[in-house]
Amino acid sequence: MKTFKEDFLKIYQNERGIMLLMILNLIIAIVLFVFSIIHLNPNASVIKVGYGDIGGYRDGTWFDMLVFPLLALIFGIFHNLLALRIFHKRGSGMAKFFLLITTTLIFGTFLVLIRLLGEG
Repeated sequence: MKTFKEDFLKIYQNERGIMLLMILNLIIAIVLFVFSIIHLNPNASVIKVGYGDIGGYRDGTWFDMLVFPLLALIFGIFHNLLALRIFHKRGSGMAKFFLLITTTLIFGTFLVLIRLLGEG
């Protein structure tokens, strides 16, 4: 825990780019969490929960859609902690790369969720 605090302070003081990416990831993960919670729709008996090229859309229950808020929590909290660990082990370049990949994953999750909501 002590290294996380030291690394966070070092990033805050010296690495503004990493800090901005961490804040951006946290903010868009919170938006994804709120958006996915709002659109859970527990009253629906069957909704679209996945897409496959061969089988088309798969039906499921609203409970299956809880994966999107879970992903938002993982991307927002766990990935920022992983970025701190990567910064400690590998340096600022790898931490920035990891945070950019995480940002891309969050936007991809948004696209999948919007596409599934549009078909349901």
